[in-house]
Amino acid sequence: MHDLRIETLQVGALRMRVATQGTGPLVLFCHGFPESWHSWRHQLEALSAAGFRAVAPDMRGYGGTDAPPDAESYTMLHLVGDMVELVDVLGEREAVIVGHDWGAPVAWNAAMMRPDLFRAVVGMSVPFYPPAREDLLSALERRGVRTFYMQYFQTPGLAESEFEADPVATIRRVTFSMSGDGPGPTVAGILAPGAGFLDNTTNPETLPDWLSSEDIAYVADEFARTGFRGGLNWYRSIRRSSELMAAWQGCVIRQPSMFVAGAKDDVLKFPGAQARIENLASVLPGLRGCHILDGAGHWIQRERSVEVNDLLVEFLNAL
Repeated sequence: MHDLRIETLQVGALRMRVATQGTGPLVLFCHGFPESWHSWRHQLEALSAAGFRAVAPDMRGYGGTDAPPDAESYTMLHLVGDMVELVDVLGEREAVIVGHDWGAPVAWNAAMMRPDLFRAVVGMSVPFYPPAREDLLSALERRGVRTFYMQYFQTPGLAESEFEADPVATIRRVTFSMSGDGPGPTVAGILAPGAGFLDNTTNPETLPDWLSSEDIAYVADEFARTGFRGGLNWYRSIRRSSELMAAWQGCVIRQPSMFVAGAKDDVLKFPGAQARIENLASVLPGLRGCHILDGAGHWIQRERSVEVNDLLVEFLNAL
């Protein structure tokens, strides 16, 4: 078993904290909100044992990686560019890229934009949406929606104040409530007028087996140190990203691909999500599997680490 190594690398203009385990073909992992490289620890270990070089950075704005203060520095072009630069800094010429939550669009778009560099792609929770003429926020407004959680995240300082009041409670409540073990009501959805994001969450009396107090403490300590602004700026760049991605409207991903999600994931309840999943093969001609795991929620690679690891290793070995 290869030991986990944590280091800070200069990746373009960013100093980026990167976790690495194993040697062999490169597999790059992109986390989502509100997480860190730590979300992939089970995959780093499993892929290392299977003969791969597994690498999980703290993404732009998170943990030990630089967090530019302005939302304009978090467009999809910045985020994909970070992963392109990281592959080069690691001394590699190609990689398989894997993403979960916000990391999934990064992985999908990296594969779409740089097929020469990313030879295969796996997305978790968020299916591939080819760039479109209308961004998500504008689409919600056109439908008369004003209190979707992503809209709540747009006002600088508002969600920061809510989340930073007690980072441990924030991470504990969000992680449990959006999991398959949560009480059930949608968390990442429509908020009641005047409500905060955490009003949709529950504070668990006990934690499920896959989630420890130490896991919560690690992530909460990171956000207590950095604040939540970096991660929230990803949401605040949605409109600008849509403008910048116009050249790729309607593009598909032809490399080998796979999608994995939990059946109880809030993201699968988004408008149009089920239709997109049913039609994934039309935008992913190289699709080699679409796996919806019963009973699992949003944090699929943590809630179902053994199943996800098996799917990843099988997918990678077949490339």
